[in-house]
Amino acid sequence: MPDTENAVREVLIETLELNQAPADLTRDTALFGALPELDSFGVVHLVVALEERFDIVIDDDEFGADLFETVGSLTDFVDAKLAA
Repeated sequence: MPDTENAVREVLIETLELNQAPADLTRDTALFGALPELDSFGVVHLVVALEERFDIVIDDDEFGADLFETVGSLTDFVDAKLAA
């Protein structure tokens, strides 16, 4: 969903204090391992921000490198949580 993707981009930029514009983050933009701001501490802040923004709960067992691989993988995860 484009709306979810735009919202995920906004959360990424705000939470990690990125200098990119939302349009700079495509579905294929690599996240974990590519953004120095997305370290283990950044992941925790990002999860909390996503939970608050989308009113979802992300369980500890759902954390994984594949979840934070790209903007697209993160968006797809949030869409799946919203649909559940």
